[in-house]
Amino acid sequence: MAGVKQFDEQEALGGVLDVFWRRGWERTSMSDLALATGVQRGSLYHAYGGKEELFLLAFEIYADKFLSQARKALQADTAEEALRRFLDVAVSNMARGRPARGCLTTRTAIESDGAGPRIRARLRRLIDDLRTVITNALSQPHMRAGLALEPDEAAEMLVTFTRGLAVMGRIYKDAAPLRKNADTLVRLMAGRRMDDSGHLTNNGAHAPPQPEHRPGPAGRRPRALP
Repeated sequence: MAGVKQFDEQEALGGVLDVFWRRGWERTSMSDLALATGVQRGSLYHAYGGKEELFLLAFEIYADKFLSQARKALQADTAEEALRRFLDVAVSNMARGRPARGCLTTRTAIESDGAGPRIRARLRRLIDDLRTVITNALSQPHMRAGLALEPDEAAEMLVTFTRGLAVMGRIYKDAAPLRKNADTLVRLMAGRRMDDSGHLTNNGAHAPPQPEHRPGPAGRRPRALP
């Protein structure tokens, strides 16, 4: 960044983030950013170099906040609660605004052919970081016990599923079907599974063992109960 900025940078970047989130990469111009920040276009160019630099700086704010929200949501007593809290944060972010702003990451990814390699790399890094955050949270013993998948598989499923939710949100403009689908996924991911010993588990609890059958002496029929 060149020169000394004569404006509040954090406030300006907050305005930049809001514009990119509402309008998307392709529809946002430097004039839009100047209007949103109250900073002249020439001053923005002088301070940052252009639209791409402004997006990357604003995206850092977005990524840091989203990952912090994800970590907090995943701090739960059970896997089911963690999954529900995480998906609630994701849907709430997509539904915020009038009209709803959707998911900045997914929206920018859809337009990434025109965004350039630096922005595509930053999007990938956020997705990779999110996958790591989820995997680490779900790898705790009390979390693993309640999952129908391995933690890394669950993380991959959540990351992919939320990208799909973002697209569906843009189509339907309604959070209700997103929350319904999220609930279905939680019930599948926190459902029953077969453990290594062959017992069915339900949210981590082993099914009670079946009584062992002990055959009676050869040739003797069991006596009927009175």
